[in-house]
Amino acid sequence: MAVAVELEFETVANGLDFPEGPVVLGDGSILVVEIFGGTLARITADGAVSRPVRLGGGPNGAATGPDGAIYVCNNGGMAARKLGGEVVPAGDLAPDYSGGRIERVDLASGTATILYDACEGVPLYSPNDIVFDRHGGFWFTDHGKKLSGERTPSGIFYAQPGGGQIRCLVRGPQSFNGIGLSPDEATLYVADTFSGRLLRFDVSAPGILASAEPTLVVALGEGRMVDSLAVGADGAVHVGALMPGGIVTVHGGVITGDHRLPDPYVTNIAFGGDDMATAYITLSQTGRLVRARGIGTGLPLNFG
Repeated sequence: MAVAVELEFETVANGLDFPEGPVVLGDGSILVVEIFGGTLARITADGAVSRPVRLGGGPNGAATGPDGAIYVCNNGGMAARKLGGEVVPAGDLAPDYSGGRIERVDLASGTATILYDACEGVPLYSPNDIVFDRHGGFWFTDHGKKLSGERTPSGIFYAQPGGGQIRCLVRGPQSFNGIGLSPDEATLYVADTFSGRLLRFDVSAPGILASAEPTLVVALGEGRMVDSLAVGADGAVHVGALMPGGIVTVHGGVITGDHRLPDPYVTNIAFGGDDMATAYITLSQTGRLVRARGIGTGLPLNFG
């Protein structure tokens, strides 16, 4: 187990409403979703924040597609509560829950289109995170929701950006969250939040898993949970960790780094910069986007 170290960082933006899903754009600006604000926010390199798109619900993860549009996992809305002046999740279902969906956002016009809100007749309850493969399809997770006292199944899905082509590969009792592909795209990594485990699946063809049964990569232990993730150029997986918050690096099935940050909800990470070694990290409870170096070198995303 790696020794925990405090990560030095610079704050890019404050005052965000539970940010997640960072996307580094070609002009150096960063997109984040605001889960409790229901928006897609754009942050320039000097920290100026604009909110060009209001999506409603609970936008949770985002990625650039092959057509240059932004594809958003919307969980439909999460309940929130105040904690010392900050907003944190409080249960799963918001009073104004509007249903889970995958949305396509045209940044130029600010318009959003719902591509998928169900699969094989089963609603998408809480889409969470998304990654495109080099073939132009995308994998995404459904975290699941607590409805009428019972939790809906979590799932792993594969879909096409044009709409009309979606299938469920895994459906079960887990709490699937972050998702990413290895550099050769032969492995799909998925974070299981409540168990604090990083899982892997073998990919036998685009959108096809060799088995619906995951293999354990590593468990954080000590009651710590996991959120979203990014994959490094060297194949390492950098996972947002919760309570205590930080970025945990896993390489070869071993935790090789535990970078602590002053927020219990360190939810996501994306890499950018000319050398792909600047990490942009969402500190959700304190509403910050920060940047840091020294974590690793990110794998360039398809269509990013």
